[in-house]
Amino acid sequence: MSAISCSKTGTIYRNPNPHLRSIHAYFPWVVAMDNGELLAAIQLGEAFEAANARTYLTRSRDLGETWQLEGQIYSGTPDRLTTDLCRLTAFPDGEVIAAMSRGDRSEHPDEGPTNPENLGMVPLEFLVLRSPDYGHTWSEPELVDPPMAGSSFELCAPITPVRDGRWLWPTSTWRGWDGQLPNGLRMVAFVSYDRGHTWPEYLDVMHHPERPIIYWESKILELPDGRLLAAAWAFDEAAAADDPNQYTLSADGGRTWLPTRSTGLLGQTLTPFLLPDGRILCVYRRMDEPGLWANVSRLEGDEWINESCKALWGAGAADLTETSESMVHNFHVLRFGAPCITGLPDGTIFVSFWCYEECVGLVRWFKLKVD
Repeated sequence: MSAISCSKTGTIYRNPNPHLRSIHAYFPWVVAMDNGELLAAIQLGEAFEAANARTYLTRSRDLGETWQLEGQIYSGTPDRLTTDLCRLTAFPDGEVIAAMSRGDRSEHPDEGPTNPENLGMVPLEFLVLRSPDYGHTWSEPELVDPPMAGSSFELCAPITPVRDGRWLWPTSTWRGWDGQLPNGLRMVAFVSYDRGHTWPEYLDVMHHPERPIIYWESKILELPDGRLLAAAWAFDEAAAADDPNQYTLSADGGRTWLPTRSTGLLGQTLTPFLLPDGRILCVYRRMDEPGLWANVSRLEGDEWINESCKALWGAGAADLTETSESMVHNFHVLRFGAPCITGLPDGTIFVSFWCYEECVGLVRWFKLKVD
């Protein structure tokens, strides 16, 4: 039986002067680079769904113990009211790729990004930004031409390189503000053969033909045996309730996938991470118990087997989530989520997530070891 231990905790960003100005931090994504530094992308804004929410970078030179805020990743859109956030991928020799979503709030400046009538999204673009020097300088955003028709797509995962040279961009379809959803509810992954300059194909990963299941926060891992593992938070719109987190496997590079199955984990914003011995660490917002939890699992063939779990933050606390029939309302009252898992050079595991503490939205981290 595996054991999860937590050695330290701290913050990547917390507003240093909340008595003077409202700045909340959300949606971290941290990468470890081959120069020994950690780079984090976080979203800063005056509220959870504020129209001034933008992507900022912060850097650590001591394996995450302390952080220095460096500013916005790019200058933004002076001609439009937009919000953005991104996920980072680090490559050797200083190359960092940012997968960004940018929502146009121009027609809905006094509303959140999702339509409370139909869960539709404001107009949204996917973009790629590139840094050749460990995130110090960045190219202008490159607009992505999606390989499938879709009103909007969720930014839920970083660009994931696989060993055959392809780049995969996991995502899920999302309705437009008017409710249009031309390809139905499904998890897909965009595919690039030229390091993210074009995305001519997509993999059809999860889709339920009989139930309206939204596959949020989907991720893809490449396993040691070459198979691809996909996992997602599954929300049944008709029942207005979460299913257990779902997973599926592909043995042919994503061309075909096994039927989706339950992980046995009842939660949201699931993030899986491949441990050195081939087991899987998941961190997620648990729904049958309060708080952010870590769980260790293993695959025996195609079977997902849970070994152990540990509460990291918020265990025993009340009112961290709500489960009303309106998912838009549930988004509004969230108090934590969106974990990122990063392996450090010293073998420890760095978990970051956003949460509210003393009425301030901040990005917190934990250092874990799994035996």
